[in-house]
Amino acid sequence: MNKKVKILCSVLTTLLLATALGGCGSSTSSTTKSGKSIIVWSHLEQPEVDALNKVAQQWAKKTGNTVKVQLDKSDFQTYLQAANSSKAPDIMYGIANDNLGTFQKANLLAAVPSGVIDSSKYVNTSIKAVSFGGKMYAVPMSIETYGLFYNTDKVTTVPTTVDDLISQAQKVGFQYDINNFYYSYAFMAANGGYVFKDKGKGNLDSSNVGLGNEGSVKGLQTIQDLVTKYKFMGSDITGDKASSAFQTGKIGFYISGPWDVDGFTKAGTKFAVAPLPGMPSFVGVQASFVSQKSKNQTEDWDLIKYIQANNSSVFKAGNRIPALNSELNKPEYKNNKITSAFVTQVKNGQPMPNIPEIQTVWTPAKNNLTLLTSGKLTAPAAAKDLNDQVVQGIATMK
Repeated sequence: MNKKVKILCSVLTTLLLATALGGCGSSTSSTTKSGKSIIVWSHLEQPEVDALNKVAQQWAKKTGNTVKVQLDKSDFQTYLQAANSSKAPDIMYGIANDNLGTFQKANLLAAVPSGVIDSSKYVNTSIKAVSFGGKMYAVPMSIETYGLFYNTDKVTTVPTTVDDLISQAQKVGFQYDINNFYYSYAFMAANGGYVFKDKGKGNLDSSNVGLGNEGSVKGLQTIQDLVTKYKFMGSDITGDKASSAFQTGKIGFYISGPWDVDGFTKAGTKFAVAPLPGMPSFVGVQASFVSQKSKNQTEDWDLIKYIQANNSSVFKAGNRIPALNSELNKPEYKNNKITSAFVTQVKNGQPMPNIPEIQTVWTPAKNNLTLLTSGKLTAPAAAKDLNDQVVQGIATMK
């Protein structure tokens, strides 16, 4: 699964599995002589899980409970089966927020109790990303988005508008994974396009799709122009090709996320990162939740609260950007110009839609972007087709 775009697979099948297995029993997390036994699964990387385990064991020693932390790389259908079985985890720590909607719809997420976290102490976008109907069902851990990479030998003035970016790019070059909706959505959102209407308080209206509105058409026209008018890149461009062109100094501008920073640094690329010029981006949030099936929810939430207050080592192990403002104010983040650029972009961004209907978007978006950039569809036609296909896809889910 693409690290940059975390998408649920086979949502309908997943929900059917969750429903069918609903009678298979709830969590069997046991009580030992020394206290409760808590099982934690994590979709983070192994170094992060190792750091997480150390923090969890500190809590266990302090409280007299036991904790087993496991790296989980299984697919989401496997989790849903486990959630209703004797092998159920009590906590999932570190999972992309766009997966939460399916779990919430299957009644597998326990609402976050009052007093576990103070939402005002977190980046506001991250709180929206874990909320449904005004209630939080997970706790934000880290945030990620994409920004504008630029070659510091080629670019002296950071563009602040799309027109400025295009003007400068005609001299120094610009590429990115243009047929990937995760990135190209920013051009549509900049003009008023949207995926699902945001009604506030964690409510997304899947009956109101904005991928065919005037703003989306305008954004799609700009995207097409980048290929057919300005010839910045071919319609067959991939993320790897764009990344290589930037790393070797062939182009001056490139859109991507923190996952490229280490590679460019090691390669000696002269680069910096700035927020996108007047464009909202998708914001992903790594979140943690307690299973509704767990019999140890008091202890589960106490453990999560403890980890949130003591997880600096987890952030560092995964080179992640914390969602907690107190962490972001630490010198290692606040004084890091690259991290600060991504944090600024997060604050200007939009949470990845966390409802199951987001599954209907990715494939039609990629297909229509490919037809658009190859000149086989006009921007108005691509917008209409994309919007219609998403609406039809949602209808099949009901």
